[in-house]
Amino acid sequence: MRRPHENVATVLVDPAVLPELELDLMALDLWVWPLATAPIAGDGPRLAFQVRRRLVEARRGTWDCARDWTPVWVSFGQSWYDGDEPLPWSAHQALWTALGRHADRVRHTVRLGGVPRLPVRHERGVERDSA
Repeated sequence: MRRPHENVATVLVDPAVLPELELDLMALDLWVWPLATAPIAGDGPRLAFQVRRRLVEARRGTWDCARDWTPVWVSFGQSWYDGDEPLPWSAHQALWTALGRHADRVRHTVRLGGVPRLPVRHERGVERDSA
């Protein structure tokens, strides 16, 4: 059985618009976690460097503008979940639409990954064992 995890989008964000993006996503109960300071990252700055480099190089020049941008994870707040049910497609759509509004200053692929649990739900007193 898969370990409990958090569904996240990995996004490169122009640091100049990071606060604006974070506020936009917070209104949708989407949480922004810069990899360099994420509480689950053992060596956050190194992880941020590696992820940014891997994402930029994978695009073979089309994302070169993002080589100094901030890599973040975007996770889904509790309002998107219904007990132990999978994340609904409406959550995915809300995320991709919100990121699309900032398309000139963010780079992402339309897919989610999994990372170890982030502390937000637990701090709110909500426990979930599976995602």
